[in-house]
Amino acid sequence: MKDISVKALAKINLGLDVVRKREDGYHEVRMVMQTIHLFDRLEISKNTSGEITMETNLSFLPTNENNLVYKAAKLMKDTFKIDGGFKIHLTKNIPAAAGLAGGSSDCAATLIGINELCGLGFDIEKLCEIGVKLGADVPFCIRKGTMLAEGIGEILTPLTPLTGIPVLLIKPNISISTPYVYKHLKLNKLDYHPDNKAVISYIKDNNIKKIAASLSNVLETVTIPENPIIAELKRYLTESGAIGSLMSGSGPTTFGIFENMETAKKAYEKAKADYPDFDVVLCQTM
Repeated sequence: MKDISVKALAKINLGLDVVRKREDGYHEVRMVMQTIHLFDRLEISKNTSGEITMETNLSFLPTNENNLVYKAAKLMKDTFKIDGGFKIHLTKNIPAAAGLAGGSSDCAATLIGINELCGLGFDIEKLCEIGVKLGADVPFCIRKGTMLAEGIGEILTPLTPLTGIPVLLIKPNISISTPYVYKHLKLNKLDYHPDNKAVISYIKDNNIKKIAASLSNVLETVTIPENPIIAELKRYLTESGAIGSLMSGSGPTTFGIFENMETAKKAYEKAKADYPDFDVVLCQTM
């Protein structure tokens, strides 16, 4: 095999709780994570020069050691003494810095692609072991699906799969720093925590209405006061027919869950007209 094409799928959080801050500075989380059918594409080919080269369709993205794709390729090459190098083309469709794990998913797809391209034969567990060195969300992006994520995000428990649920994403044209959000999260002042145990039971029963009614993310306590557009978008999605809405990750992407695709499509067309400068994406859980 000389080249390979790999999809890198985005995620949303159906529940995001922060349990505590550890002595090493990391935060322990308890999250219900869900893959959605929105993806970047990586095309990876081998070369004999030994160099790693990268290009992307977005000019503002780094194509060197500051990109997780490059870091993943270099880690694989150096750790496993891979002869030759790689040429990587990344086509971005997932909005950047959006709370959708786009960078982590690109990283995961790079590990998966190189593993197959070079015939390394690593299983999912080994790839996750490698991936967590690059980012806490990378193991989930390798496994995909519907998962409970604990620890710093690397302890994963598969849940009953949720498929085909319409999801409308709206990302305002602002950027949110994840480290900033966690730094300013006041755990001792939180007056609520997501009931992820209940959400998991609703997922098991495939009760979409109860899942939607239970959406919760403690990071909103930091992000929304500084970016009221997120609260506006949550209201907008609900008024447009969503049965539940939430900020994904540390934001700023806000998503709505819909009972049927017909209502979701109408909301999508309306959102594109009402927010022409924002990223508006209609997709499904998978």
